[in-house]
Amino acid sequence: MTKSSSAYTVRISLIVALGGFLMGFDASVISGVVKFIETEFDLSKLELGWSVASLTLTSTLAMMVAGPMSDRFGRRKVLQVAAILYAISAFGSAVAPDFISLVVARMVGGFGVGASLILAPMYIAEIAPPGMRGRLVSFNQLNIVIGISVAFFTNYLILQLGESQADWALTLGFEKWNWRWMLGLEFLPAVLFYGGLFFVPKSPRWLVMKGQTDQALIIMRQFTDIDDADKQINDSIQSIHEEKDEQKVKLTEFFKPAYRLVLVIGLVIAILQQITGINSVFFYAPMIFEQSGIGTDASFIQAILVGLTNLVFTVLAILFIDRLGRKPLLLFGLAGIAICMSLLAYGFGSATYQLTSDSIKELPTEFNREAISPMLQEVFQDDVSFKQALRKNLGEKDALTYESQLITAGITMNPTLILIGILGFVASFAISIGPVMWVLFSELFPIKVKGVAISFVGFFNSLVSYLVQQFFPWQLDTFGSSMTFFLYGLFAAVGLIFVWAVVPETKNKSLEELESILIKR
Repeated sequence: MTKSSSAYTVRISLIVALGGFLMGFDASVISGVVKFIETEFDLSKLELGWSVASLTLTSTLAMMVAGPMSDRFGRRKVLQVAAILYAISAFGSAVAPDFISLVVARMVGGFGVGASLILAPMYIAEIAPPGMRGRLVSFNQLNIVIGISVAFFTNYLILQLGESQADWALTLGFEKWNWRWMLGLEFLPAVLFYGGLFFVPKSPRWLVMKGQTDQALIIMRQFTDIDDADKQINDSIQSIHEEKDEQKVKLTEFFKPAYRLVLVIGLVIAILQQITGINSVFFYAPMIFEQSGIGTDASFIQAILVGLTNLVFTVLAILFIDRLGRKPLLLFGLAGIAICMSLLAYGFGSATYQLTSDSIKELPTEFNREAISPMLQEVFQDDVSFKQALRKNLGEKDALTYESQLITAGITMNPTLILIGILGFVASFAISIGPVMWVLFSELFPIKVKGVAISFVGFFNSLVSYLVQQFFPWQLDTFGSSMTFFLYGLFAAVGLIFVWAVVPETKNKSLEELESILIKR
């Protein structure tokens, strides 16, 4: 393989992996928005959850149809449609006049998320020489994590520009329309992604599927040397013929007693990855940090640390997964999640809330201090009773508008403990069950049922992800921060016991060895 073909392969893979960047950005940019749309659109906690979780519903649907659509129309063409959907979603979200319009725009973006999540790694795998495939496909996962980090950073940057009082920033409306800028910024990389895809050739494997083997060979020779290109195209032709000859596996095949163990392992791991609360952090990080009383600006800064921690430990997971094995990483990560969630539960559970005449002096002049006077000097032992008292005395809208400032004025706790707990949780997730789940799925399921099995457990993974996003604001409001994080920690502890007792180590075992261990015929 020549240097020029290697560089070309990397360049094309990076363009396609922009789909992963957009997916990560689109998913987490909402974290900086929820605080502002809650008051502007006067949302209930369930409506707030819906503004976040609606994207996951349509992305799940897109994942189910993206593969068949790409077989019919081509990987590149469907990715271009995804780029257009990202751009429409960004623009529609930025100018949304009401809550329904915002949700519709977010759902449009969800179709782009689901399509790029499936097709970006698929395309890269189909052009990459075998020796580079693992690294190149990992570009997409890294870009997802980078997109999450960039969203946290740009949210903070826009917030700071709005507060800077610079003439140009005020002219552009960074103060008045901060959340609209946060969502609209995605339009730029979406247009870049769409334009970049014009330089991306059609997938050689897709051309083989369509009978255009000569064209497929010409394209494949751009990515590798002539002999390897010939071999890969011939292998694709043979594989496609074998796929046509095989009977389609029905979902019911997966429920036969022989597959019971891998079904249980797959379902538990799929649910565990989401039910420990990772998307409550990625989608609501500033909201969580504000509950510790550090204020809006500091909460956005700490959200950037979440993104950077996720990036660093995802890279470490890629480096160590083949050295240390899947099971040790899972055990280490789940133990870390359980400990960190317990730390968060303790930190929030030990907090007390008391407003005094002195503590509310820093509140804006337009704040109605007289309305809050019945609460002065009263000590509240938990965040739920404190917020209920705020709503009772101020009304729903004012309570939401000044909630962050009033928590900062009244709370007594150690916010550093919360930061350590959140960053420790993200690190534990990113080095373990986050990336390891997908590796396990590629190894656990026999080839005969692999496609239908991964689709089945992946559906439950997406479903639980949706439920976590939908109900997290309601959980905080109803059960309080301490109980919410305690429940996440409890799920992690149960998962730790399950992995230790049931999940096998798959490192250095062939797929045939694993099948003989796991499939009881």
